[in-house]
Amino acid sequence: MTELDRRTVLKAAAPALGGLPWRSAKAQGTNSPTNTIRLGVPVDMSGMYRDVTGAVSVAAVRQAIQDFGPRGFNVELVAADHQNKPDVGLSIARQWFDRDGVDALVDVATSSVALAVNDLVREKNKVHLNSSAASSDMTGKGCSPNMVHWTYDTWMLANSVGGATVQAGGDSWFFITADYAFGHALERDTSGFVRAAGGKILGSVRTPFPGTQDFSSFLLQAQASRAKVIGLANAGTDTTNCVKQAAEFGLTRSGIRLASLLLFISEVHSLGLRTAAGLIVTESFYWDLNNRTRAFTARLRQQVGPAPAIASTHAGTYAGTLHYLKAVQDMGVAAAKASGAEAVARMKAMPTDDDAFGHGRIRADGRKLHPAYLFEVKRPEESRGPFDYYKLLQTTPAEQAFRPIEQGGCPLVRA
Repeated sequence: MTELDRRTVLKAAAPALGGLPWRSAKAQGTNSPTNTIRLGVPVDMSGMYRDVTGAVSVAAVRQAIQDFGPRGFNVELVAADHQNKPDVGLSIARQWFDRDGVDALVDVATSSVALAVNDLVREKNKVHLNSSAASSDMTGKGCSPNMVHWTYDTWMLANSVGGATVQAGGDSWFFITADYAFGHALERDTSGFVRAAGGKILGSVRTPFPGTQDFSSFLLQAQASRAKVIGLANAGTDTTNCVKQAAEFGLTRSGIRLASLLLFISEVHSLGLRTAAGLIVTESFYWDLNNRTRAFTARLRQQVGPAPAIASTHAGTYAGTLHYLKAVQDMGVAAAKASGAEAVARMKAMPTDDDAFGHGRIRADGRKLHPAYLFEVKRPEESRGPFDYYKLLQTTPAEQAFRPIEQGGCPLVRA
């Protein structure tokens, strides 16, 4: 990592709302504000989601700018740590829009922050390119003409993991749920699929977010319910702590199955294959899926080095940025800066194509469509090297992977 990148990451991790000074990833045109697109990347740089957003998400935006290449206009970015707090995220976004001329927010980790900034983005007529927030409400009741939701959502995860687990005999569930918008949506969506498949919900418990590290009492409640499956409606270090502590209590040895409803490759890496082996994972991106995903990962690793896991959220951040820049080029910088809603409309009108997800499209409700993949985590002896962690079990086609548009309740969708 270069000295410039180290300074960038350090400043992005600071809680000050000012974030980073402007950095142009690549000079692409005349250096004037009217010929410059400015991207803001508000993510978790220091908390439980730092590994699936954070510095690698910033690098993914830089990679998209680099891959976009010289197209006659400048692209600059600023990043900041929103600390997974909606009020902090709102303050960052408002300052960027009002003072710093940001045209688009990228990634915007954490559903509570993403939903909070969504109305502000619409009010200011900017663009919201979301990758890491999971709530399906983003393209449901919370949809916006200024927002595109990439990567995954709670409906997709519930559809894949919930249905597969019930079919495998896990027909009684107890949920351990992070107490905020993402956890609530994931429990709600998964419960619907479990019941539809003939399963039963025996109970749930909500854990304070952020800040919970000891899940022992919650796991014991789940065990006492006699449910066959404990659904982990959480993510990040909450998930890894649950899995580790469940192993310590011997829950999995007693026949209880853990259903990790959102598990990233970085969490698998943190757990290690001896602990994570056999877990079922739903992803929309895996670095070793095909030649294009491997090529994208190799380019991004030139920026971030060999250590971090490249997660689907990083891929979505990259792909969303790249497609937005293509739309800007297609409609012109002045028009894109004048109306975020028009820029998003142009994104929806253009087919998507990138090395992370391949070909796809964006629906009227802002949902980006691509296949979903159900993986099983490999045993240690099956892995051929670093980050070779997944075995593909099944693929859900793009048009079936996400909630049907007429069921979401998005007011942008005409009956």
